[in-house]
This record gives sequence, C-alpha cells and structure tokens, in this order.
Amino acid sequence: MAVIQTVLALIVTLGILVTVHEFGHFWVARRAGIRVLRFSVGFGKPLLLWKDRYGTEFAVAAIPLGGYVRMLDEREGDVPEEERHLAFNRQTPARRIAVASAGPIANFIFAIFAYWLLSVIGFTTIAPVVGSVEPESPAARMELAEGMEVVAVDGRETPSWRHVGMALLQRAGEQGQVTMSLQDQGREVTRSAMLNGWLSGARDPDPVREFGIEPWRPDIPSVLGQIRPDSPAEDAGLRSGDEIIEAGGKPVADWFELVDIIRASPGSELTLRIRREGEERTLAVTPEETQLEDGETVGRIGAGVQSVSWPEEMQRATRFGPVEAVPEAFGQFWNDTRTTLVAVGKMASGLLSVRNISGPITIARVAETTVSSGFESFMRFLAYLSISLGIINLLPIPILDGGHILFYAWEWIQGKPLPEAVQAIWLRVGLVLIGTLMVLALYNDVLRL
Repeated sequence: MAVIQTVLALIVTLGILVTVHEFGHFWVARRAGIRVLRFSVGFGKPLLLWKDRYGTEFAVAAIPLGGYVRMLDEREGDVPEEERHLAFNRQTPARRIAVASAGPIANFIFAIFAYWLLSVIGFTTIAPVVGSVEPESPAARMELAEGMEVVAVDGRETPSWRHVGMALLQRAGEQGQVTMSLQDQGREVTRSAMLNGWLSGARDPDPVREFGIEPWRPDIPSVLGQIRPDSPAEDAGLRSGDEIIEAGGKPVADWFELVDIIRASPGSELTLRIRREGEERTLAVTPEETQLEDGETVGRIGAGVQSVSWPEEMQRATRFGPVEAVPEAFGQFWNDTRTTLVAVGKMASGLLSVRNISGPITIARVAETTVSSGFESFMRFLAYLSISLGIINLLPIPILDGGHILFYAWEWIQGKPLPEAVQAIWLRVGLVLIGTLMVLALYNDVLRL
C-alpha cells in the first residue's frame, strides 16, 4: 500500500508540473500561428486520446515521466504547400524562442500562483526558536543559546525554520562571515561567525542542524502514531496510540529515549511495557536491521510518533489579502529561485556535492510525504519543484529548452542557423550530459534508499 501511495503521489506531482510546462509551449505556439499536432502528458502508448476542433490530439500516455508538444515541422515529415506557413521551422527565430521559453516561464508562473494562493488562504509556521546548540559548531561560535529566535540571516527575514534553512544553504561551501539577527528575551541582538567551506562535501544537507542548531520543540511523549504495514511494530501487535513506558527493561521518559533504545537493538528482541486505553501490557518486538550510509547498523520498528500540539506563542499565523499577497508571492518565488540558482552554481563549481542531485525516486518519496502532511506542504513542494524544473530546462544544454533557445538566438544574431553538422555534434553532447545527470540522479536515489 505504501508503495502504491508513493507511485500515485509521483504521478500526480509530475502530471501537474508536466501539464503546466507543456501548456506553456502549447499556448504560445497557438498564438504564434503554429499548428500543434499533439499535446501529450507522458510518453509511450496513449491511454486517453481526443481531438479538438483545430485537429490537435490531446493524449495521456502510459509512462508518466514527462510530456511533449509536437508541432508541424518540415524536418519531421512532408508538409503540404498550403500549410507550410503553419510549420514551426518556418517561424522567425524570435517566435521560436518565445515558444521554447514558454514552458519554463509557465513553471515560474505556476510557482508564483501557488505562493499567492497559500498567502491568501493563510498558513501557520513554527517560530525558529533555538532549542539547543551543538558544541564546537558554527552556532556555538556565534554564541547562540536556547530560547533565541532567529529573525534574519544575512539580512534576509526568517519567519520559519524553512526560511532559515534556505538562507543558510546559500552559504554552503563558502568562506567568510555569516550574520544572524536574533530576538533574545525581548531585545534584538546580532551575532556572526566565520565559515570555512561549511557543508562543502555534505549530501542531502540539513543546514539548520549542521550549523549546530537543534530547533526548540515541545516535550514529545513516547506515544506511537502511524504504524507502517508489514513492519516489526505491526507484527508485534503495536497500535497507534500505544504509550511505551518501558523498553528492554529501561524506563522510557520520552520519544527520543525510545528511539535511542530501538536504534541500539538491531535484530535483538525487545520487551516493551505499554499503556493502552489505561491498561498496561507487555509485548515483544524485534527491530529490523537497517544500514545507514556511514555503514552503521541501527534498529527500526516502523512506527512513527503521534503528533503533538505546539504552544500558541510558538506559532506564527500569516495571511494576506489578494493584492498584498502578490508581492509576498513574488518574494517567495525569488527566494526559492535564488537558492536553486546558487545550489546549481555551487555544484557546477564543486563547492556543493553533486550527491545532492535527486531523481524520480526521491521526488516520489518527498511527494508522498508532503501529500500526507497536507495541502500547504504539497503546494510548497510543487512550487519549489516547478521552479527547479523551469531552471533546469533553461540550462543551455542541447535537447533542453535552453539549448534550443541558444540555437535560435544564434540564428537571430547571425542571420543564419548553425551548420547542421555543428548542431548534430552539440545534440550528441547534450544527450551525453543529460544521460549522465539521469544516471547520477538515480544512483543518488538508490543510495538514499
């Protein structure tokens, strides 16, 4: 069941973003006077197929990992004389650039709309208040302390931990000083620390925790939430709502003590004393052995924690009117775009590990998690992924939109297209680059599993 949910989440996520992207190409092509032969979401054999009054086929295909808009083009077959003015290759370079760039632009517009919608509906975030600080970390050198609220990083406002993480991520691999503005017992203070290649070799970094900050959180009792199907927890008879009061003969004070005991017992039977509906009982569970990336083997039972309520003073409710939400949406769009561009640039320069590149498996897992977390989380994920998709497609790599734009721009400036032999070579280079990126992304996905 969990696998099916993950696959469905991937299909929905890619279906939305691919439809938005391809609709951008389609919409501009139609208005440029180009005949569109097919608009397909997915590759392969069509599962659904219909035509509109202009003769364009609309298809939903079997392989939901992309899509395409096929236009009339003399390079792909014979075109009747009376229809040649409708062919893509007969259009001016400016029109072809407009069609090629419309897909990524549509992704950007979708992200802005998603942020605008969230701003109008309203959302609640958790204040970025420091819980504890890791010794000898950048946060410790900055002299952060429990109870301080991070107001800004390098001048960028940080109303939530997500904003803090995004701001810190932009400093990954850098040398120099990072500055934080903080609220400390009602007064604002500024602290700084020097970075020396921080996060340069990290894979899937958690910028906040790797900076040395453990976010403040309420006491979390050792009460089970979701139980994964076919897990050791389910096999042992554990249920959602069970409170674990003793594990392996040791009293359990909170969720984190329970996790520590389970992690330290891979493959070894643990006797649990639980409280269920006011009654105590004893069960036995054997944590499954799980190997981490660093080679350490830990135990897991496949049970999550029951959600807890955050104090009202730690919550930040945000809501804007339809007009006020417009600059807010553009601000969030720009922050995420800047973070993505910085990350791409740092991976290209070696300041950030290419192990951070993700593929469809990671996207599917994150999509399923955000869908389970609610509308706000899923919309933010869609927006950020849409921005990433738009930026990637604008890279000047042949077979991507950016590569086509580069060819058409050359033709516009020089008055003639690049020689076909040169285009063929660059297309092969583009295929190699994209193929390498896909293999690397899948390899990273498998490592994450």
